[in-house]
Amino acid sequence: MSTLETTYDYIIVGAGSAGCVLANRLTEDGKHKVLLIETGGSDKSIFIQMPTALSIPMNTEKYAWQYETEPEPFLDNRRMHCPRGKVLGGSSSINGMVYVRGHAKDFDEWQTHGAEGWHYQNCLPYFRKAEKWAFGGDDYRGDQGPLGVNNGNQMQNPLYRAFIDAGVEAGYLNTEDYNGAQQEGFGAMHMTVHKGRRWSTANAYLRPAMERSNLTVMTHARVYRVLLENKTAVGVSVQHRGEMHQFRVNKEVILSAGSIGSPHLLQLSGIGNPDVLKKAGIETLHELPGVGENLQDHLEFYFQFRCLKPVSLNRKLGLWSRFLIGARWILFKDGLGATNHFESCAFIRSKPGVEWPDLQYHFLPAAMRYDGKEAFAGDGFQMHIGHNKPRSRGYVRVKSSDPHQPPTIQFNYLQDEADREGFRACVRLTREIMKQSAMDAYRGDEIQPGIDVQTDEQIDAFVRRSVESAYHPSCSCKMGTDAMAVVDPETKVHGIQGLRVVDSSIFPTIPNGNLNAPTIMVAERAADLIQGKETLPPSQVAVTMANDWPERQRPNVPKRQ
Repeated sequence: MSTLETTYDYIIVGAGSAGCVLANRLTEDGKHKVLLIETGGSDKSIFIQMPTALSIPMNTEKYAWQYETEPEPFLDNRRMHCPRGKVLGGSSSINGMVYVRGHAKDFDEWQTHGAEGWHYQNCLPYFRKAEKWAFGGDDYRGDQGPLGVNNGNQMQNPLYRAFIDAGVEAGYLNTEDYNGAQQEGFGAMHMTVHKGRRWSTANAYLRPAMERSNLTVMTHARVYRVLLENKTAVGVSVQHRGEMHQFRVNKEVILSAGSIGSPHLLQLSGIGNPDVLKKAGIETLHELPGVGENLQDHLEFYFQFRCLKPVSLNRKLGLWSRFLIGARWILFKDGLGATNHFESCAFIRSKPGVEWPDLQYHFLPAAMRYDGKEAFAGDGFQMHIGHNKPRSRGYVRVKSSDPHQPPTIQFNYLQDEADREGFRACVRLTREIMKQSAMDAYRGDEIQPGIDVQTDEQIDAFVRRSVESAYHPSCSCKMGTDAMAVVDPETKVHGIQGLRVVDSSIFPTIPNGNLNAPTIMVAERAADLIQGKETLPPSQVAVTMANDWPERQRPNVPKRQ
């Protein structure tokens, strides 16, 4: 850490997926003095850096805020786990490393929701700028950026290919690159792993920037509030090592604390819905009713089968096998330790009339829980499947003026009937895919949901008790120009000078896919906007769409008469 000063050009709150990108881009020309503040500490743990250990940091208090929701009324009043990164790299240091940009139409949808300029043709150049794709660049993929992306072990396990083949047999498309021209279909999955290591934004962006004298990184520090004077952000109040400090800005304060942290910090600072602030004992300094509202997330469940052949990763879960995998990774940075094991996937549409994919599969050649615990004795495999375009909306609301008190989190998962309908499709379409001949050599008994789960009512009950968060909270400080928008299309907080929010909280709607890639893209583009640079020219590329989407759920299946 550089010597602490009291005034900086920019203060960035949160060294996560967006904050690390901004710290790099705002310091690269040497003109600006930047302070990056992070509540967590070092990311150098083997459990963070080794991809296969992904379940450990997510469930460790040292590396993640272990948030819980309020009882979710449409999930049998279950409290849902909502971990968020509390370490250099933020959630990119604790996530599953899956690299999914989202469908082109997701970003066009942002534009229609008032995020002017954030349509796909403008976002694609920033996806490319960020990326170092292992197989070379083209009009869709970048190969000169800091963010390493590959396919792990190149689908060496035969179950990966069998899953793809089954999807094609069932009438779905094969996609050579779901992050390219065609998202829809079955294909290989991509991950943010580089030379066998988790390639978080801390590794990709922050570590090189920390060599610069104009960047100061302050860890184990908690921002209590943004300091406001006459509706202008002038700095932040910070607790560091038991002492309070104030740091001032010449230009801007930028919140990159994530979809839970950023709205909570705005509310602690007196910015938000006056009724919410009053209940928490906080004076309203600026009325902005959308702060913390519009909260969205992805849900998923595990569709599990026994495997008839001894090829699954369940055989690698013993202590000796894990030791060997870890030792090989330590020595060579390869093997099963160098992958997240999600090496094939699919994006499909749930029904006719859906224009672009709204269901996502992660295929895993093992049957286990996300925390790494074995689901049963013997070989198995599973698909993580979820409905990715939810209509249900929740909120993040401050409940105390004490910054150490976590906010109230309520997603209202499955409140909307369309979301429940989407999960019924998840069950029925997956069963159909698994019945294809490509899976005959591997497909044993259905473990979960179980063949007795058939009717709408039975499926709904199973989903309520079994579904889990995919850990994609977003949209709680949405970008736009309507009364509930929190930031404008340049990421500036409405009505406050010198204050921006740049992270997944500003998404107007949640994309069809994992959120790390679009969060990094947003930060890359925001960095140009913050510095007043001309944004990259739009990419004029084709996007492959199903022309018959109004009538057919899958392109290759003949229309039923």
